[in-house]
Amino acid sequence: MNNGNPTLIHLDGVTKVFLTDEVETHALSGIHLDIRTGEYVSIAGPSGCGKSTLLSILGLLDTPSDGSYSLKGGEVANLTFPERARIRNREIGFIFQSFNLIGDLTVFENVELPLTYRGMPAGERKAFANEALERVGMAHRAKHLPSQLSGGQQQRVAVARALAGKPAILLADEPTGNLDSRNGEAVMDLLKELHAGGATICMVTHDTRFAEHADRTIHLFDGRVVEDKIAA
Repeated sequence: MNNGNPTLIHLDGVTKVFLTDEVETHALSGIHLDIRTGEYVSIAGPSGCGKSTLLSILGLLDTPSDGSYSLKGGEVANLTFPERARIRNREIGFIFQSFNLIGDLTVFENVELPLTYRGMPAGERKAFANEALERVGMAHRAKHLPSQLSGGQQQRVAVARALAGKPAILLADEPTGNLDSRNGEAVMDLLKELHAGGATICMVTHDTRFAEHADRTIHLFDGRVVEDKIAA
């Protein structure tokens, strides 16, 4: 754990309540959490414990019902939709279980696309995208379509897309969920490498073997943090 590094994310009493048919479901109940720059944190726990809800709030895809969330020292819970979208694009890299690549775009175009939304000049976009593909070992597949790649290769491209904009944090939601064990291990090794190179990573996983790759594991149960454990 990088105790000397600045706090990147601070959650104070974050609660999330879903209302359906007059039934209240407390997905998160009073979450207090700090993630520091350079940490590798895994969020673990049984299905339905609030892991994905927490990741959605961290990624500004959802808002808390109560409590505060600050990213790089700025409160984000009450930002407008366009402000949230802008911060998501610049500060947060997402890696999804289902890859979420666009089928009719090449590998290079998939990685470049989020940078286009920033209005980044073409030359800079090309340099950033190529660098990200090099880092994940997929530069040689830049002109291929996702359908021409294996699942493991597609997830590497998804990691490159998340990395390309040099975000403050990578959020990985079950990044090995759609992969066989060999490809899963390869993606976990890649995340470990990226962390060693300075990336801040927060990963949701139900797989205890993969949770152990992180510096620190936060266990959720019924929407509450029940354990916050530093790796030995």
